[in-house]
Amino acid sequence: MRTFVTVAKSSSFSGAARELGISGSLVSRHVADLERQVGVRLVNRTARSVSLTEAGHRYAEFADRILSEIDEEDGALSQSRDAPEGTLSVICPKWIGTLEVGDAIAAFVRDHPKIHLRFELGGMSDRNYDFLDRGYDVAFHTRDLRDSNVLVRRVSELPFVLAASADYVRRRGTPESVADLGEHDFVLHPNDPVWRLGEGADTIHYKVQNATVVANSYLVIEKLVESGCGIALIPRRPAVNRLDSGELVELLPDHRPPARALYAVHGPGGRTPERVRIFLDFMTGWFRANAARGATG
Repeated sequence: MRTFVTVAKSSSFSGAARELGISGSLVSRHVADLERQVGVRLVNRTARSVSLTEAGHRYAEFADRILSEIDEEDGALSQSRDAPEGTLSVICPKWIGTLEVGDAIAAFVRDHPKIHLRFELGGMSDRNYDFLDRGYDVAFHTRDLRDSNVLVRRVSELPFVLAASADYVRRRGTPESVADLGEHDFVLHPNDPVWRLGEGADTIHYKVQNATVVANSYLVIEKLVESGCGIALIPRRPAVNRLDSGELVELLPDHRPPARALYAVHGPGGRTPERVRIFLDFMTGWFRANAARGATG
């Protein structure tokens, strides 16, 4: 259609070819293909000139109008993509979203009022790209993803700590080795049936037996630990103030659990929408700025 409109305006196949930057034979083929598609002759061809048939005049006006609307819509979509505004949908596992990701999200909303955020906790799928099919722009994960269907950005690390309350330690004593843990009570997250303590060659995998309480929320687990219910593996940063005050006590500091990587996953193909890029940059920057807070105690 664009080739035909250019021919109509220039009254020349060669002129249209020069304007479009293609060969004259390709211009001729485009017009012939269009005539076959609509089923009528659009152009009268002679050795010296090119003129439009009656149907050609009508179709040229129609095609020019349609192409103008397409160009306008393309421009509007491009501006929308490049503008830091619109709706941004993010999905996140519950245990991550209730921790510092929630604080980072709140900071983002304050700084970018023109981006309307939809933030959903839970409902994650085992398929790495399922969030795209469900209409989300970004998904958070803590597992290492290798999937050509998505793009992955490492946002930060989430440090963990093995801890108990000061009251519990006074009553039950402080474990001096991993082997001593067998004499204690535990508060367990169902996602962590085996605790990885230490790193590298010094790593010990400790399988928790007969936990006193099992809860699927780290916020609840921290409350249980503060109440003296037992020892637990908890995210460090939300607990840093209580660790600093002595309400909570870090256990086995020589066998610190490794931090868990936090990834943001988004869709592939073309240029990343500006609102998604801004969100990813903000989250990475927020975690970097807050990295020292409780990173190692």
